[in-house]
Amino acid sequence: MRNYEIMFIVRPTLSEDEVKKVVDSFKKVITDNGSKVTEVKEIGQRELAYEIKKFKSGYYFVFEVEANDDKAIKEFDRLGLISSDMIRHLITKIEK
Repeated sequence: MRNYEIMFIVRPTLSEDEVKKVVDSFKKVITDNGSKVTEVKEIGQRELAYEIKKFKSGYYFVFEVEANDDKAIKEFDRLGLISSDMIRHLITKIEK
């Protein structure tokens, strides 16, 4: 069992319901590919250290994920790069 931490930033121009839909859709990507989201942390809207894709702030979220293989992580990464709703994401493997 591998453990990952996925931090991502969602566009600040979305409404509260749209942000929730984005988070739920990415959570579904992980669970549909055979992994489990053990914890979801909503950090809230924060100012960015520098402008990313013309945005100066964004909604921060952290997923803690348990995975047997990296299929779900690779799919999250692929869709995160394509998504116009996600400004930036970072996937970290946690060694226990």
